[in-house]
Amino acid sequence: MSAMVADGLFALHGDEPRLIGTRCTACDTVYFPQAPSCRNPDCREKTIERAVLPTRGILVSYTVQRYQPPSLFRIDDWQPYAIGLVDLGDGLEVMGMLSGFAFDGIAIRTPVRLVAEPLYADAERGLVLTYKFAPEIEP
Repeated sequence: MSAMVADGLFALHGDEPRLIGTRCTACDTVYFPQAPSCRNPDCREKTIERAVLPTRGILVSYTVQRYQPPSLFRIDDWQPYAIGLVDLGDGLEVMGMLSGFAFDGIAIRTPVRLVAEPLYADAERGLVLTYKFAPEIEP
């Protein structure tokens, strides 16, 4: 049994994770995580709809977290990790943990893909998954 780290953040379609955002039906602005209405100050409609976001993007920035976050943010077997900012297109940049990178091998403009990996195990919910970005693997 597995669960997502937060409801409505992402879903699994088979084994493939997909981020869930919203898109304004009037101005086409995309939001992640989901927004209750359009926040574009130039938009007059403010009506949003659910949007399944791209699974591939380009790494535009990153940092390595070398301190253990407060207990609110749970990770089993904590160790330093990298967080990246990924351009998914349509003007949308999403932050997420990075996976499959050596810290000295992370490079801006690296193509990445969305993956789902365990964050921690919970006695009630089972394995709790989060989304991460991994280097795109060439076929």
